[in-house]
Amino acid sequence: MRVETFETWICRRPKGLFDEEREGAAPMPWSYGVGRITTSDGIEGIATFWAARSGAVTDAYLADVIAPVILGRSIHDREKIWHDFWNIDRHGAFFPVFLPGPIDVALWDAAARTAGLPLHRYLGSYRTSQPVYASSLWLPAVDDYVREALHYKERGFKAYKVHPCGPSRIDMEIHAAVRAAVGPEMVLMTDPVAEYTLPEAIRVARHLEELDYYWFEEPFRDYELDKYAKLAAAVDIPIVGTETTRGGPWGVAQAIKADALDMVRADVSWKGGITGTLKVCHLAEAHGINCELHTTTMGPMDVANLHVACAVRNSEYFELFVPEDSFQIPMKQSLRDLMDADGNIHVPEGPGLGIDIDWDLVDANCVSHRRFSA
Repeated sequence: MRVETFETWICRRPKGLFDEEREGAAPMPWSYGVGRITTSDGIEGIATFWAARSGAVTDAYLADVIAPVILGRSIHDREKIWHDFWNIDRHGAFFPVFLPGPIDVALWDAAARTAGLPLHRYLGSYRTSQPVYASSLWLPAVDDYVREALHYKERGFKAYKVHPCGPSRIDMEIHAAVRAAVGPEMVLMTDPVAEYTLPEAIRVARHLEELDYYWFEEPFRDYELDKYAKLAAAVDIPIVGTETTRGGPWGVAQAIKADALDMVRADVSWKGGITGTLKVCHLAEAHGINCELHTTTMGPMDVANLHVACAVRNSEYFELFVPEDSFQIPMKQSLRDLMDADGNIHVPEGPGLGIDIDWDLVDANCVSHRRFSA
């Protein structure tokens, strides 16, 4: 069961999804990459790769650094391959945080397909569904958040996460308006992706406690562990971070050791694939805290997240970036098709990831296609 071929597609999607301030001077089209491995026995494994900002960067890493590592290797040598990438990272590759994790997903997908099992059962199931929270983009005005939260409440969602647009004074107005609109029964979270000062963060956190928000995420950059530790000690609301922390499980371990957080974050794109995300989940479990999985903004990798979350005990919610249709390509299925009327998402039960890629869409938008053989 060795990797015989590896094919990559870089697909242009000119639609921008961030506001101009967060894009900065460099444009941020939401392009993506698709990877497909085929084994010597004809089994395939699929992954998608973040390619926002520059598809050329992703394309070059896949061709020059990732393909040579996996070609000819057994799909069952995932742990060794995972450590090989970390060794290469230290010795000059310096991977972006979104690489090489997805290729690990493709290896797991192929292995689960070989076994004829859905990925979560191949990993070892704990559950088959999770409650979903709708996770906003940065919206222009307070009323936009209110309308969106009410829309998803009407659709049966039990939870909603605000990405408030800042500054902190406006963020507090958004938090209060959303709570007033949806009532006390809906679970609310917030993630300002902010650069608050410590006093600002404490003030916002105490306001969130009054509003009964469930968690307060990323008020600082993830490496500001001293500020996180002081905030966590000063307030009662759970503080959440490590979404962008480098170093996979080793980076998350430093945050836990510093008593900086009450919950940690991981996902299969930014934390070294399924192998790395499982390591973070188990590390968190050993310390008595949850690992809440972060959206990858790509439908196939979000399904991989769901499989992982259903294979561990300490992950409570599935994050659905909304409007969801913007983040599901190039997957044929809609994540909505996996959801029930009570706001839960059910893990696919087909072999591997249990999804299909829209290859016609991939071919129509492809700007670079490469094929590598062992």
